[in-house]
Amino acid sequence: EDIKTLTNDELSKEILKVKKSLFDLRFKKSTRQAFKPHEIKHAKHRLAQLLTVEHQKILNTIFSD
Repeated sequence: EDIKTLTNDELSKEILKVKKSLFDLRFKKSTRQAFKPHEIKHAKHRLAQLLTVEHQKILNTIFSD
């Protein structure tokens, strides 16, 4: 799915979902449960992409006047 086509609500929900996923992965890591270490990297990358798009949309609404 293309991140740039998401609505603001969908973007916020996706950010929360990725943050929760990242929290769960870190929790599993700290409690020494089985998890795939590369998933942390992927979640952080996805979160950065989503936050960047969200920030760009905010800036576009501010400076579109």
